[in-house]
Amino acid sequence: MSRWCASLTADDPVGQVAAMGGRPVPTREGRHALGLLDGPGAATGPYRVGDVYAIGEVTLHNAPELRSRLGADGAPGDCSDGELLLRAYVRFGTAGLAAADGMFALAIAERDELVLVRDHMGARTLFHAHAGTGERAAWAASTSLRALQRWPALDTGLHLPAVRSFLTFAYLPGRETLLRGIHEVLPGRCVRLKPDGTSVEETYWEPAEVADERPAAEHAGELRELLESATARRLPAAEPVGVLLSGGVDSSLVTALAAKLHDQAVRSYSISFGGDAPNELAYSGLVATHCHTEHQVLTVPGAAVAARLPETVALLDSPVGDPLTVPNLMLAEAVAADGMSVVLNGEGGDPVFGGPKNLPMLIHELHRDEAGVDSRARAYVDSYRKCHGDLPVLLTPGVLAELADAPPVTDLLTPYLAQGQMTSLLNQLLHTNLRTKGAHHILTKVERITASQGLEGRAPLFDRAVVDHAFRVPPRLKLAGTSEKWILKEAVRDLLPATIVDRPKSGMRVPVQQWLDGPLRELGHDLLLGGSARARGLFRQDTIRSWLRREGTLLPRQGGKLWLVLTLELWLRSFEVGA
Repeated sequence: MSRWCASLTADDPVGQVAAMGGRPVPTREGRHALGLLDGPGAATGPYRVGDVYAIGEVTLHNAPELRSRLGADGAPGDCSDGELLLRAYVRFGTAGLAAADGMFALAIAERDELVLVRDHMGARTLFHAHAGTGERAAWAASTSLRALQRWPALDTGLHLPAVRSFLTFAYLPGRETLLRGIHEVLPGRCVRLKPDGTSVEETYWEPAEVADERPAAEHAGELRELLESATARRLPAAEPVGVLLSGGVDSSLVTALAAKLHDQAVRSYSISFGGDAPNELAYSGLVATHCHTEHQVLTVPGAAVAARLPETVALLDSPVGDPLTVPNLMLAEAVAADGMSVVLNGEGGDPVFGGPKNLPMLIHELHRDEAGVDSRARAYVDSYRKCHGDLPVLLTPGVLAELADAPPVTDLLTPYLAQGQMTSLLNQLLHTNLRTKGAHHILTKVERITASQGLEGRAPLFDRAVVDHAFRVPPRLKLAGTSEKWILKEAVRDLLPATIVDRPKSGMRVPVQQWLDGPLRELGHDLLLGGSARARGLFRQDTIRSWLRREGTLLPRQGGKLWLVLTLELWLRSFEVGA
């Protein structure tokens, strides 16, 4: 279990890797150094093809296809997934990366460059930082943000624009991190770090809209084949598989496909918050019975959430303001305790096929007074209903003054919402969802939490071929009237009870306010009103006190807002980030 780090510098690259906590691995002498880090992850290496070395966290779902493309002489039958991906890159360049399907973050020492590669969807994270100029220029990269924070050459600290972004979205939707000078590699990108301190970013894959006016039945049939293939490729060989089952159509279809295709036991897992908390156990139980899975319901009491929230937040390289993080960790523990190495999930249905976030945006488009992509981006930000509208009263005057000249958060969205690769508004929204929430919230949260338990969390609905097909399906078949994800439901209608396929999405209703009023009350007051928070100087204490007292509006949403602030404070403490 490990992660990796790498350096590119003329000044003792091996020493730079060691300073980040890495154990250097053999490579050719020069400006590069690669190293393995202790910590939950799947890093292996080095891999070598000729004079090119690499290290990475690589899981390929289409290894046989890549081997076939390389030919018998191009890929030894016993080579690892990491070496296979490197061979595809050396032979075909970025086209070889585009042909892969899987979860990977790779560092390649090639000539005098350090090449960073992140998988198509962003299942695994990858960060880099730069220091110095001219002959003293240096680069460092890692799948661990903590490793880069330890890099002595980097003068880092709290990046305030990222604080604003997190409070707006509940995650960080682009290249920025909460640490100044450290940036995230975007999904589907190959970034070449050069010895003079410059870099070049290449896009090797991006979803593209394709006009395909075939009948709905043909689209549904092809989608079904792709879903079966995506699920089959993610099933572990000769061992049981776990599936996280909420009872919604997305997790239910993955459960049904796994049960149909796997030759080993399929074990499904659901969450209950106990007591009178709303739940979907009737739906998940119906699916488990229908699919004949070994089903387990895990009860997550509020006291457990309070006790385990700090350690869960500390697992994440960038914070995620999702109250399901602790329940997700407890589910991962339950799956690992049952001896499994792979757990499937239904993530991806909403951002890929048109979930409930899109309908309000389409209504806005019909009634907006102001034309242009900026208006659309502002509406998208507003649809999150997090803390963006509260920033003038939540952040202190000093922080607001520092942010006055920072680019607006809408700049993170306009590349996807503008007319470009996508001409349909629905496809623009799906593209935005895929490249922001999909890559920087859903997939990264799943990966870090499952990796902490020695698991691989795999998402068939984020399969590259499935996503490519989704952008060939006409928008009217994804959002048919007010029926969301219509084509996805039609593709699996025969697999599931109609009650599951046709019911409206309700989402996991998490009792956040009950937790904040009960077991999290003391922790929330201590963290948000204590000396450390005051010294950091981010938040106005009068606003925090008002929210803790549930003052404000007729239908307050302070619980969700406080959860974001509390998550951020815990993350900053874990990473020892000061004012």
